[in-house]
Amino acid sequence: MNRRKALGKGLVALIPDADKIETSGSGFFQCPVNAIEPNPNQPRQKFNTREMDEMVQSVREKGILTPLLVNKQEEGYQLIAGERRWRAAKKVGLDRVPVVVRGVTPAESLELALIENVHRQDLNAIEEAAAYKKLMEEAGYTQETLARKLGRDRSYVTNLLRLLKLPKSYQQDVIDGRLTMGHARVLVGVKSPEDQKRLRDAVVRSGLSVRQLEMMAKRIKLQKVQGDSTKTEREEYLGLFEGSLKKIFDTKVEIKSRKRGGKIVLHFSSEEQLRRLVDLLRNTSLKCKQN
Repeated sequence: MNRRKALGKGLVALIPDADKIETSGSGFFQCPVNAIEPNPNQPRQKFNTREMDEMVQSVREKGILTPLLVNKQEEGYQLIAGERRWRAAKKVGLDRVPVVVRGVTPAESLELALIENVHRQDLNAIEEAAAYKKLMEEAGYTQETLARKLGRDRSYVTNLLRLLKLPKSYQQDVIDGRLTMGHARVLVGVKSPEDQKRLRDAVVRSGLSVRQLEMMAKRIKLQKVQGDSTKTEREEYLGLFEGSLKKIFDTKVEIKSRKRGGKIVLHFSSEEQLRRLVDLLRNTSLKCKQN
């Protein structure tokens, strides 16, 4: 609630009548679609195909309900906010769309576009971080000022900007959805490029969760401290599952892998513990059959 309220304040501060555009029926005009060009500083670089198709269908059925925000240029207009609506209008074949004109600087234009996208959660972590960085450079904002304008915690802005230290290929993994922001935050904390690559490849190949990646990163760090370089990546990977099973069964677990197959060994130290493990396995089996 606080985040949405803060973002709303930021938008109204830059567009005083933003909350009246849809209801007043004034303050905008019908502009030729071809007179509008996209903003080269648009924070959002990747548009979800499914969401775009839904927008096109909505525009086809109902038209453009919310005016686009544009900036006047020497020739025509440049988008500030509403690129998806503009793209959908072009795809549907509309001749004109409702627009509101605002005279803003490039920094203010970027800020407006950023506020709109963050408010709607349209940006992935890398797009958001890149927009933060550009806005700080163009408007001279500190991290604290930017966080306040966007309704974010200062620590969130700091952690997000750190993601831009990752290699470009890993940043592209985040944009394309192969890595989450959580995965990226783990990788940026790993100093060795070789270790970063091992961890990144493990996520893409085996679908490790953020928690599993954190455990693997800690294991690698511990090995370096202890000078133990004998464990293979396969052993590290199996160790993650041993740890997970140990929490479930509350006993020592060993996974012994071979070229073909392998086995899971559950240890017990008393007959009572054996009965508990058998009951737990039986109950788990029953639940699986019921599902």
